[in-house]
Amino acid sequence: MEKTVLVEISARHLHVSKEHLAILFGEGHALTPKKDLSQPGQFACAEKVQIVGPKGTLNASILGPERPETQVEISLTDARTIGVTAPIRESGDVKGSGACKLVGPCGEVELECGVIAAKRHIHMTPEDAEKYALSDNQNVKVSVKTDGRSLIFDDVVVRVSPKYALAMHIDTDEANAASVPCGCMGVIVD
Repeated sequence: MEKTVLVEISARHLHVSKEHLAILFGEGHALTPKKDLSQPGQFACAEKVQIVGPKGTLNASILGPERPETQVEISLTDARTIGVTAPIRESGDVKGSGACKLVGPCGEVELECGVIAAKRHIHMTPEDAEKYALSDNQNVKVSVKTDGRSLIFDDVVVRVSPKYALAMHIDTDEANAASVPCGCMGVIVD
């Protein structure tokens, strides 16, 4: 059986805590859903902020809902462009990660840590994991066939939860390296 998975491109974005949302957008502000994402309950927001580093500034969208900790996810190219550190980490693993300043319409937040380049990963339900004979936190390889830039992504972590929908997430640098189009399907080969 071929183990296929939709490959989605995750552009720079951030997740905000309730505390930081109030500083950036004003006390009592609620995130404004703009577009539902493939993962259940996740959405792109109308709110945008600036990510500021010593060498420059990037604009980024907020993804909802709010989270316990603010987390900025950028590509390694983005990190070099604005002069910040962005270690490759799984979402939520922000201890000792990069620092930056966030600027919103009502205020600024200095993040001592929270900037990462997200490790490429596959979201799947327990049923998907059983069907594909995979387990949570397992590392796999995914083959992506594209016009002139096919490649195999190694070190793809499998993340299993009943709250997920089957999809692989890569950042813009990875997508550009393989010329990944929207709607691209990958095959788990290991």
